[in-house]
Amino acid sequence: MFQKAKNRLRRLLPKNAFARGVSVLVGGTAGAQVLTVLAAPLLTRLYSPEDFGLLAVYASLLALIAVISSLRYELAIPLPEDDGEAANVAALSLILVGLSALLAGVLVWRLGPAIADLLGVPALAGYLWLLPVGVLLSGAYQVFNYWAVRTKRFTTIAGTRLRQALATIAIQLAAFKLGGIALLFGQAAGQSVGTTSLGRPALASAGFRQVSWRGIARAAGRYQRFPIFTTWAGLVNTAGHQLPPMMFAAFFSAGAAGLYALAHRLLMLPSNLIGSAIGSVFLSHAADAHRNASLGALYAKLQDKLIQIGLPPAVFLIVIGPDLFEVIFGANWRTAGYFAQWLAAGAFAGFIVSPLSMVFSILEKQDAGLMLQLNLFFLRLAAITIGASFSDLLLTVALYSAASLLGYLAYVMAMSRITCVSLRRFGVSFVKSICYSLLAVSPIALVQYNGSAGSNAPMLIAALMSTSILLARYQAVARQHV
Repeated sequence: MFQKAKNRLRRLLPKNAFARGVSVLVGGTAGAQVLTVLAAPLLTRLYSPEDFGLLAVYASLLALIAVISSLRYELAIPLPEDDGEAANVAALSLILVGLSALLAGVLVWRLGPAIADLLGVPALAGYLWLLPVGVLLSGAYQVFNYWAVRTKRFTTIAGTRLRQALATIAIQLAAFKLGGIALLFGQAAGQSVGTTSLGRPALASAGFRQVSWRGIARAAGRYQRFPIFTTWAGLVNTAGHQLPPMMFAAFFSAGAAGLYALAHRLLMLPSNLIGSAIGSVFLSHAADAHRNASLGALYAKLQDKLIQIGLPPAVFLIVIGPDLFEVIFGANWRTAGYFAQWLAAGAFAGFIVSPLSMVFSILEKQDAGLMLQLNLFFLRLAAITIGASFSDLLLTVALYSAASLLGYLAYVMAMSRITCVSLRRFGVSFVKSICYSLLAVSPIALVQYNGSAGSNAPMLIAALMSTSILLARYQAVARQHV
């Protein structure tokens, strides 16, 4: 019976290899995100904004170190045609991850309390030992994840993401009496889940039997543009996302960091749910497309689909953000809804750019990618600094979103140029999608305009109408092939 159900599910998957890979990864990521969303209303009632601020600062520190832990060599794992060369790249990446974890441990041992005080979260000092542990676990997972991308084992990747979400949520719910520290424990422990299931078949493959010190040295030289350019681009990109909670904690309070963290988490759902899956599958197929001179066509179709997927949620949050957050997460989190209103435009632009920016690695134009990341980073840094100088938290959030939007628009123009895809195509797709998005959100907007938002029945009917329009649109998008 189980086998029959499994066979039926396989028949439902698209036949196209790209769409099938995306569907499998989106399915696993969707399950993980659904679990996270379902747990969020419970967690926001068990933990305070200050507790979430503590988690946000820890997660930001971890992300900043983890993104450079292998000097981005893991991104090169899917590129070689020869499995032996790819295995040497993977081995090099694992060695660098181990060294990075060791350096993080020394940093925490020597400067842990000073770092926590500087960031305005002294309570974090006693738990910074979780930082090197997190670097090691997350770094190893990423290396084996990219080997699985190379071998197109998307089903296994999807399964690990589900198990990571389950482990993280279970720990955070079970240990809530410990306070905000339980959120950190859950975050660190959850990252270890899935590394073994991805790593065991990778290490047992024929390619890893060809690993040697000479091969590792050759791989380091052949793909040196990744540490020289992509590492800095990755660090700057991550800093652009992770500095805000740290700066909000330092300039305002841990509670402000927690409010931002919740708004950012919800806004990142489309990227985490679909964008990362599309990016992984795009990287897997784009190398072949480049060799076959069809990368531009693949890029253009993917750009259109990302616009159609990402714009409606952004429009919905702009219209109903505060009410949505209050209903789902509780009255203490309504301010996070105002954050989401302002952040939605920049988040939508990031959803488009993030998976498509893989073209800089495919075309080995990492220097251009680095310059764009630096531009985005300094725009964001200036926005937060200016907003903080006025001691206005909401103004700071609005300026940060505007800076993100400008930086991502520069990305779109550069990627269009190097892939020879007209900017007009982007504009046409955007206009078409904004029309559908406004149509979908119009029932809710009309109820709010008429002053009936506080009445349950009209709002429920409007929400059902909007959902129906949106689902019909997404069904049409799903039928389009990349």
